[in-house]
Amino acid sequence: MTERHWMGVADATRAFAARTLSPVELLQSLLDRIAKLDPVLNVFITLDAEAAMDQARAAEAEIAAGRIRGPLHGVPMGVKDIIDVAGLRTTGHSRVLIDNVATADAVCVARLRQAGAIMLGKVATHEFAIGGPSFDLPWPPARNPWNPDFHPGGSSSGSGSGVAAGLFPAALGTDTGGSVRNPASACGIVGLKPTYGLVSRRGVFPLSYTLDHVGPMTRTVADNALLLDCLAGHDPADPASQPTPRTNYAAQLERGVRGLRIGFVRHFHERDVPASPEVAAGLEHAARVLEAEGAEIRTVTLPSLSEFAAVNRVLLCSEAWAVHAPWLRERPEQYGELSRRRLMPGAFMAAGDYVQAQRRRLQMIAEVEDAFREVDVLFCASSMDTACRIEDPETVARTYSRQARTPFNVTGHPALAMFAGLSKEGLPLSLQFAGRNFGEATLFRVARAWERAAGTASRHPPIG
Repeated sequence: MTERHWMGVADATRAFAARTLSPVELLQSLLDRIAKLDPVLNVFITLDAEAAMDQARAAEAEIAAGRIRGPLHGVPMGVKDIIDVAGLRTTGHSRVLIDNVATADAVCVARLRQAGAIMLGKVATHEFAIGGPSFDLPWPPARNPWNPDFHPGGSSSGSGSGVAAGLFPAALGTDTGGSVRNPASACGIVGLKPTYGLVSRRGVFPLSYTLDHVGPMTRTVADNALLLDCLAGHDPADPASQPTPRTNYAAQLERGVRGLRIGFVRHFHERDVPASPEVAAGLEHAARVLEAEGAEIRTVTLPSLSEFAAVNRVLLCSEAWAVHAPWLRERPEQYGELSRRRLMPGAFMAAGDYVQAQRRRLQMIAEVEDAFREVDVLFCASSMDTACRIEDPETVARTYSRQARTPFNVTGHPALAMFAGLSKEGLPLSLQFAGRNFGEATLFRVARAWERAAGTASRHPPIG
């Protein structure tokens, strides 16, 4: 039998239904593991253990009475600490908001609750989702469960580390330049940035209105699809939200890739930002596996990573400055040094820079749409390197931009990063799939085919 802390969302709900495990028993196992590992991993900013146990007892009583609230009934979740959970602080991992208590759930949290999920607590992020692993903040940065001396990726660092370490089976993250997919890559889990506008951002502290997404982080593709089923839906109070028909995102999971055309964006990791040899070899291996599974692999060319990064940087810096300018003028000393340094360039962006970046963004969207006329899914690198040491700021700074995630924030297309194997150092390698707008079901289909063929879902960090 699977150890309780490695049970996924679907595993747990099946065990609850069969009465072989109760929500209280699962939660207690996770709390015991948190007590053991969190002093090393620094995942939690606020662990709401007592309230979570009350919710688990209520979920257990409902199961006994034959009442199931939804597909996540009784399952504990971690929530990135820029997302509001009613009654808990939303700090942004910053002393600027250290006393900021949310009065209502964010829409994404409310939807998970409606499906029966239990909010276990608020977890670490880079400061305001932009800083980096910083040691001058009120809480230490989260660490990588594969090796705690290494960076877990960010900015959804606590979400990625906690899921990978078995502290909770799923978590919410946010993604503005790759912040769901970076920790998914570094920690060897599944992280989805959905189509822009598919998941409401109301109740989430903004970084960039043009680029922000909320996404699920899980250990398996099936669990990720299950969470998206619960999260997706129109929110008329979020200006970016788009009305879409209800979709069963797991419907195609086991169909395999036979007959699908997969566009391999090789120039991202071969020319634009040359990947480490292990990452490059892992990508080529994955392409061969998918081809052996029946997919047609085609080489695809998109705009260069440097151009995508430039557009992303202008939009992000300009919009983040609009959010933070009053506080940075009034109390800059309350920010960590790294996030302050990353926010300040927005003060010097001209209106013309912003307009031109938005203009080029629309052209890039059209170019990616053109690619999808020839292929069903895009395949490319996520990170060009494995995780680096967390207390090596020069290497952190050097490797942070060595990635291929920002293109899909710029264009808004859905993108999923996941485990591709282990490096010689025992750290996760990663890969990335991107799909047509609102084509998450096909994206999950391809990701599941890789997961099944490679056996990645059963591989966990050797921690605890």
